[in-house]
Amino acid sequence: MIRETSEAPLLRLNSFHVEETARRIIEFDRAEDLDAIFGGGAPDVWYVLGGGNNILFTRRFEGTLIKPAADAIEVIGEDADTVTVRADAATDWDRMVAWSVERGLWGAENLSLIPGTVGASPVQNIGAYGAEAAGIIHRVHLYDTQRREHLTLDRKECRFAYRDSIFKHELRGRTVITAVELRLGKRPAPNLAYGDLKAQVEARGEATPENIRDAVCAIRRSKLPDTDVLGNAGSFFKNPVVDNAVAERLRSADASCPVYPTAEAGKSKLAAGWLIDRAGLKGFRMGRVGVHERQALVLVNFGGATGEEVIRLAHHVQEAVEERFGVRIEPEVNIL
Repeated sequence: MIRETSEAPLLRLNSFHVEETARRIIEFDRAEDLDAIFGGGAPDVWYVLGGGNNILFTRRFEGTLIKPAADAIEVIGEDADTVTVRADAATDWDRMVAWSVERGLWGAENLSLIPGTVGASPVQNIGAYGAEAAGIIHRVHLYDTQRREHLTLDRKECRFAYRDSIFKHELRGRTVITAVELRLGKRPAPNLAYGDLKAQVEARGEATPENIRDAVCAIRRSKLPDTDVLGNAGSFFKNPVVDNAVAERLRSADASCPVYPTAEAGKSKLAAGWLIDRAGLKGFRMGRVGVHERQALVLVNFGGATGEEVIRLAHHVQEAVEERFGVRIEPEVNIL
C-alpha cells in the first residue's frame, strides 16, 4: 500500500527535532510499490527518509521524501556456523540487534543502540566499538530508479569503507534500499578491543552476546544524549583519516592523542571527539545549539533551533579544530 502526505511536518521525523516541512512524503509497504511510485519517472527531487537519525534539515524540503514502512525480520538460511537473516528496510536497527542477541547469535552486539533503521545501515556503513555493519551484511536488496528494476548487491559490490559505500557514490540519489540480509555467527567471536569495552564486559562475567550488548548500551547511555530529551543525530563528525606523518606529529605533541590503524596503507584514523575536546569545545554553547558536555562528537539542539543554527555551530567546530591541529573534520550527518 502507498500513502501520500502533502505539506508534511518533519518535527517528529528527524532526531534533531528541527521544525521543517516537506512538500510531500510517500510511504510504502512493499518493494513492489516502488514500481508504481517510479513507474512514470522519478519525482523531480526525492530522498529516502528512514528513521531520521542521521539527517539535518536546514530548510523546507521542496521535493518528495520516500519512506519505507515494512519492518519484518526473518531467518532465510542456516548452516553449521551461520544464520542468514533478512530484515526489511524500516526495521529499527537496535531491534534487529536485540533480536539476534536474544537468539545467541554473534556479530551485531557491538553495534547495539545505534539509532536508525536497517535500510540506512549499508549507506553509512554504520559502526561502533570496533565493529561495522559491513562485517555482517551479506546482501542488500534495492530498487534502481533509473533502470526501474529490483536488484540485489552482495557485500563486495557494496564497496564498503569507513562510513562509506557505493550508495554514497555511484548509486547516490538513484536507489531505494528495501531489505538487508545479515549473516550472523553461531560460534563465539567476541570483539572487545575497543576502548573500555573489555573491562565493562568482564565486570558482567562471560563474554556473551548479551553481556557485550549490555556493556555497549551502558557505555553509550553514559556518554550520549537521549534524542527524546535533546535533539541530536549522534556523532555529527566522522573520525578523520590522515597521513601517518600527521598522526605521528599529533602523538608527539600529546601522547594521549588516540590513533587507530586503517586498512589504507600510510593512513591512520584520529578521534574527532578528542580533537574537538582538546580544542576546548566540549560543552560549548552557541545560542540554542551546542556541543554535548559528555561527548564532543555530538551537536545538540537545546530546543527550537533551526538547521542553519546547527550548521553555523558545525562550521565553528571545524574551523577551531583545523586551526588548532591542522586537521579538517567532516560531517557524518546528511545535510539537506
